Amino acid sequence: MRRILNRTALAALSLAFATEAMATEWNVSLWGKRRAFTEHVEKLAELVSEKTGGEFTLNISYGGLSKNRENLDGISIGAFEMAQFCAGYHRDKNPSITVLELPFLGVESLEQEIELSMAVYNHPATQADLARWNATLLMPSPLPQYNLVGVGDAPATLADFEGLSVRATGGIGAAMETVGAVPTSMSATEVRQAMDSGVVKAVSFAPHAHMSFGTIENAAWWTTNLNPGTVNCPVVVNTDALADLSDDHRAALLESVDEALDHYVANYNGKTMDAWGPALDERGITRVTFSDAEIAAFKEAAAAPAAATWIEENTARGLPAQELYDLVTGMIAKGM
Repeated sequence: MRRILNRTALAALSLAFATEAMATEWNVSLWGKRRAFTEHVEKLAELVSEKTGGEFTLNISYGGLSKNRENLDGISIGAFEMAQFCAGYHRDKNPSITVLELPFLGVESLEQEIELSMAVYNHPATQADLARWNATLLMPSPLPQYNLVGVGDAPATLADFEGLSVRATGGIGAAMETVGAVPTSMSATEVRQAMDSGVVKAVSFAPHAHMSFGTIENAAWWTTNLNPGTVNCPVVVNTDALADLSDDHRAALLESVDEALDHYVANYNGKTMDAWGPALDERGITRVTFSDAEIAAFKEAAAAPAAATWIEENTARGLPAQELYDLVTGMIAKGM
């Protein structure tokens, strides 16, 4: 009897070890708090767990694993398996994807932003660029065109931006320079304090971020149609960790991306944008709309010079910069 019991116990123990060995947990480094910008990651975690019966879980951390500007570094050393970052935080580390941050590209929807991003992400030069950090691009975090929320007197014309300190990264910052603004690059989590202390007088964000990071709480005005561009913030995974997944777990992850992005877009176009107008109204924030002539002049001053500079600088880095730029602008011109 004892021998039978011992065999039974040994079999149960072996099964327990086998079950534990099959379980996979990934740590995911985000920042701030759960918001429209992170809904695709939250949905991805839900889908992966469902498809694997709980054997593969994504443990999402909002700032507990790394600072947002250091997420790509954390991926490179395997400090965590998945992370989100924005290209404009460290343009020299990911120059290939900054083509998507050039001003006045003419992107009109989140769906279009996804298609453009994935085309750039799948380009061999982009994959080689991110491979330097042992990173594989998984999916974008599509954002609408940025606009400014500011304090003080509302700008009546673009000339009123002369000397105005503005939080704006990447191509948006370059565009704002052409109208005399003084762009400052800082992470989203630093913006509210900078605005309250007067370090910046205006902040360039998408609507969800203006609400999430509190820039509208003491704001006086918002630009409705400046639309200089957006930022590109991919979700990446550690390449070695991806390769180490079982075939079933890898399939569960990769096959869930489209559904996670669909959820993100539906949430942003619905819940987030439905809340935006009322949020402005409740705080008495003035809407500033510029004339078509001024927007056209802004685009003419900013778009071509920024593109030419980007192509020249990144060709010198060894990237096929003209090819990447033509890929993006060609897709937009064809209506995708």
